[in-house]
Amino acid sequence: MEKYLVPSKSVPENPKQYTLRRRWSRSVIELNGRFEPKYRHELSSLLMQSYSEIGAFPHLYHVNGFPCSTHLSQVGHGAIAGPGPIRKNCISALDFDTKGIYLVSVTRSGCLTVHDFETLYHHCNETLSGQGLEEDQNKHLLHLSLHQQLDAVKWNLANQDEVACASTKSNEVRIFDISYISSEPVEVLRTRRAFTVLGSDVQKGLSDIAFTAIDESRLIASDTHGGLNVWDRRMSDLPCLELSTDSHNTLNSIQIHAENQIVFAAGKHGSIYMWDLRGGRTSAPFQSHKEVRHPPLTSLKLASMLEKIGTLKAQSNIVPQEIHSIDLDPSCSYQLAFHIDDGWSGVLDIHNFQVTHVHCPPPAWLNDSTNSADLLHLRKPSWLPTNSIYVVGSSSYHGIHLLDFYPDSSSPSHVDYNEDLESLSERKKHKKENRFLPLSEGVTACVTHPLNNTIVAGTKSSSLLVVSQKHLCTNDPES
Repeated sequence: MEKYLVPSKSVPENPKQYTLRRRWSRSVIELNGRFEPKYRHELSSLLMQSYSEIGAFPHLYHVNGFPCSTHLSQVGHGAIAGPGPIRKNCISALDFDTKGIYLVSVTRSGCLTVHDFETLYHHCNETLSGQGLEEDQNKHLLHLSLHQQLDAVKWNLANQDEVACASTKSNEVRIFDISYISSEPVEVLRTRRAFTVLGSDVQKGLSDIAFTAIDESRLIASDTHGGLNVWDRRMSDLPCLELSTDSHNTLNSIQIHAENQIVFAAGKHGSIYMWDLRGGRTSAPFQSHKEVRHPPLTSLKLASMLEKIGTLKAQSNIVPQEIHSIDLDPSCSYQLAFHIDDGWSGVLDIHNFQVTHVHCPPPAWLNDSTNSADLLHLRKPSWLPTNSIYVVGSSSYHGIHLLDFYPDSSSPSHVDYNEDLESLSERKKHKKENRFLPLSEGVTACVTHPLNNTIVAGTKSSSLLVVSQKHLCTNDPES
């Protein structure tokens, strides 16, 4: 046995050190057949840098041979009737169907338009060359002028032929079936009266709509009196129950959790409310189907949660602000994004109810870009379907912010982000940062394609801007 042993004298004093080589990330992807989340995050900066405006479509349509209400307001001949301040015309809401085939938009002047997205996308080259600025009635599948301010629009997740719209000036949800062209809704849902003044009923306006993914008959809408109205369309055109809050101010935005069990709402008072439908004190109304008013399971004051971030509180005077929108991250179900009146955006972790990400751009008044009409616009951002990137219309400039809200401290917007901890090589390879993308018009609402990450932005001038990777010519110039 000794003949196989190497004498100690023959072993060099400084043997060559062998270290394990770092795994090649690309080969890991090829072996696993999927992108790892951290690798996807490393590439997110390249994705954000690839975006540019590739098409612009003004709202210049006719209905029955006459300019629509939005077209008229664009040239200064139309106005929105009704009490309260007149809001400057704009795209107030956008939504894609689940497959990204159709895009629906509504304007404050009262137009509901359904576009075929593929047709819209392929018209982009024409708008860049100046050929697509004339009216083209073929760009949309359905165009209705409803002669009433519209503030919300959503596809029915369980029936993609149906689209619903609502207005803060009306207590009705109007549902249209796009499988056949008709100016009349197939169904109209109404709220119950809010209260009575001098013998007259005061109705609730409706600010946002949400459908559940498992039941085409269940619809929820937030109202201007601090409550949610829930309809079961099989029973009645009136709500089967009402969910109340401690505020009588408008709830601007609602979200249903991916499991269709939790409802979130937020609005003018600066608080986020939650109703849990799985059990506890909020479950009884959903089981009884009776007219019931029920308080939220919990309510959170956003300003109080922001004050817990020491570095933010040291630099800013945090006061309660109106919440314009809340949105659940489709690639990380526990991240609830929020956007507030002063232009700030962030993420609330709904597992521990802590703010984990914040983005605080310069306020609009800093560059004298404020406008009294602009203050009446509600900005509606959107998540990209992957990468945890939040797309927000700027409150100060013509453009959008692409915000890295990756659910980890490696995100530049994370409250615990420390750039010094990143190695120099990592910073050089893929520098993680947010991006501001200038556009041709001011943005009020954003929506992202569910499959290819194309962004469509609605503007203050009621145009649609398509934001994606630039079109490249693949033809051989010598052929």
